[in-house]
Amino acid sequence: MKKIWITALLALIFTLNSPVSSAAPEYAKWGIVAVKAAQQKYNAEIIDYKHVGRTQIKPTLAEEKFKLWIRSKAGREFGIFVMVRFDPSDDQLQTILFSETDQWR
Repeated sequence: MKKIWITALLALIFTLNSPVSSAAPEYAKWGIVAVKAAQQKYNAEIIDYKHVGRTQIKPTLAEEKFKLWIRSKAGREFGIFVMVRFDPSDDQLQTILFSETDQWR
């Protein structure tokens, strides 16, 4: 049930953040990867989601950064940054990095 809710939430976010076009933004694929990785790592509920931006690290390495607000099973709420690194020439995932924060903004 949670997977359906998260998928619906992401679809809504992508729709609301998209310009007039109905096409998903470039980062949408990596947003789904970030959410799934965070759910697996933290075993927690995703409360909110924000795309921070893309950084081109070098010609063969780009990073999409996301901030997720999550709630643990124990009720603790906190933010995490999820950095998804990939090769933009072939969209091959390289690595996923996590960093915790106690602030949303």
